[in-house]
Amino acid sequence: MGELILVRHGETAWSRQHQHTGRTDVPLTLAGEAAARALAGELAARPIAAAFASPAQRAARTAELAGLADVQTDPDLAEWDYGGYEGMTTSQIRQQRPGWYLWRDGVIPGDGEHPGETIGQVAARADAVLARVRPLLAGGDVALVAHAHLLRILTARWLRLEPDYGRLFMLATGTVSALGTEHGEPVIAAWNVPPR
Repeated sequence: MGELILVRHGETAWSRQHQHTGRTDVPLTLAGEAAARALAGELAARPIAAAFASPAQRAARTAELAGLADVQTDPDLAEWDYGGYEGMTTSQIRQQRPGWYLWRDGVIPGDGEHPGETIGQVAARADAVLARVRPLLAGGDVALVAHAHLLRILTARWLRLEPDYGRLFMLATGTVSALGTEHGEPVIAAWNVPPR
C-alpha cells in the first residue's frame, strides 16, 4: 500500500505575513517557487500513482514546479474559508476578539466570496478527499498539494481523530509530509520535511 503524500504549497506574500489565506488566490513568491522546485527530487523518488491539487494557483503552481504529472484539481482540497477573517493576522483578529483561537473559536461570516466555514465543514471536505484517494493507494503513493489548515485537518481525520486535533500538526510552506499505516493502523510516516 502506498502513502498519502501531503505537499503544502510554497510561500506567498500573505503566508509570509501570517495572513489567513483561504479563498483569496494569491501567487507564490519567488522564494515559494524556489521551494516548490526543490521538492521535485523528493517527489520524483516516490512511486506516485495519482496527484491532486487545490484549485488555488499557489497549490497548482507548486504541483507544477515540483514536477508532479497529470495533477487533477480537487475543489475539496481548498483551504478553510476564513470568512470575515480573510487576509487578517491572528494579532489583528485578537484586537477585535481577545484570546481568539481558530481551532476553538472558528471564523465569522464574510462577504459573498468569503462566507466562512466551520471546522466541521472543512472536515467533511477532508473526509470526502480521503474516501476518494484511499482506494488509489493500492497502486502507489497519492500526492495532495494543498494548504496548511486543510492538510492538518485531513491528517487528524486520517488518524481517526476529531478535526480540531489538526491544531497539533504545525505545517510550514513548501514542505512534504507522508501518512501511512503500520500494522494496519494509520500513522504519520514523515512530517513537515523541508526541501533538501
